[in-house]
Amino acid sequence: MLNGGFDYRETIGQESAGRSVLEHLARRYRHSSPEEWRERILGGRVLLDGEPAAADGRLRAGHLLVWRRPPWVEPEAPLGWALVHRDSEMLGVVKPPGLPTLPGGGFFEHSLLFQVRKRFPDAAPVHRLDRGASGVVLFARTALARARMAEAFREGSIEKEYLARVQGNPTWEETEIAAPIGRAPSRLFVAAPEGMPARAARTHVRVLRRDVKQTLLVVRPFTGRPHQIRIHLAFAGHPLVGEPVYGFGGLPLPRAARPGAGGYFLHALRLRFEHPQSGKVAEIASPLGTLFTEQGCPGSA
Repeated sequence: MLNGGFDYRETIGQESAGRSVLEHLARRYRHSSPEEWRERILGGRVLLDGEPAAADGRLRAGHLLVWRRPPWVEPEAPLGWALVHRDSEMLGVVKPPGLPTLPGGGFFEHSLLFQVRKRFPDAAPVHRLDRGASGVVLFARTALARARMAEAFREGSIEKEYLARVQGNPTWEETEIAAPIGRAPSRLFVAAPEGMPARAARTHVRVLRRDVKQTLLVVRPFTGRPHQIRIHLAFAGHPLVGEPVYGFGGLPLPRAARPGAGGYFLHALRLRFEHPQSGKVAEIASPLGTLFTEQGCPGSA
């Protein structure tokens, strides 16, 4: 089913002043070739200050450039979500596995942000979960909440707790993993080998339940690096059951899937933080039995 299309808007900065419309689009958005951009411009899909643009038209700082992307068929995704907290500043929303938090990679209307904004147009997520993960996502509803929650995430003052099902049985009951995380030439984030630029990362892990070939863990990341939990668990020798990207050592599998691929169990169970308006400690949890509905109504199985 086609979505409604989207207008991508951009205010031209000084660094692009003097370039042609075609040169700017081909440089900035390399997912399409110059020939494809020329075709869109000739088809009247690119506007400059509200008028159809010319491929050789020169840009000035402050110009408004719009690409009117026509409707397209998005990848399938579950569109339900659940509302578990609501006040004048914040929303607590439970995301199902398979639904991206933000638009990207062909997903637009099939994203948590788009679905939540159908009911709460003022909502903006202050963090994100991997598409394959589930659990609580915080949305800010005011500029004050956005600013204070962004600062709290940067400072690491928000307590995060996840459930993760991993391969094998660890020899420990609890441990802390502190492998630095960097970005490989493949653009994937990995447990950084010596010599690779990396950022410090810390994750506390505790065994909750052991089965024959897998273990359920309670995971508390103290830092917020991309894919941190998945990388650290793989680094420790216990990748997530069904992990499609990271193998032992926290490095990509020989035939690693795209980072957004799912098939594993990683659930953001609860977040504890200082409320941006009242200053009181707030806790928002996402029960495992949550029912996801397109209306965003809370429920339990």
